[in-house]
Amino acid sequence: MTQPPVPTDDAFAADLLRGHTETIVLGSLRSGDRYGFEIYKAIRDATGGRHEIKEATLYATYRRLVKDGLVEAYWGDESQGGRRKYYRLTDAGRAVYRTNVAAWVATRDAIDALLDTRSPAPTQSSQKGQSR
Repeated sequence: MTQPPVPTDDAFAADLLRGHTETIVLGSLRSGDRYGFEIYKAIRDATGGRHEIKEATLYATYRRLVKDGLVEAYWGDESQGGRRKYYRLTDAGRAVYRTNVAAWVATRDAIDALLDTRSPAPTQSSQKGQSR
């Protein structure tokens, strides 16, 4: 019996994390204020380098989060190479993060149940004699 192809990290990143960029950014700010590229590095490092969000996507996300009042932006002191824009999670951002994580957990649980990932996979010998 031929095994189905194993998804690559690219498929994982493109299909499963799409649409969760805002929640990922909000989550990266839970531990404190960060500047834009620092958030990028935190996301990349948290996944061991398997997932990176394009900088253009992140900066568009930062603008949207600020506009929606979920994040505040401010300029830090000048450092090596110039001033950095920092982002801070607001109370509204914390609430949206919690709501989005709860929705993700519920969705993950539903998908796990639908894919039957919690029970052991049937062996070939247990499948013999089963009709389709």
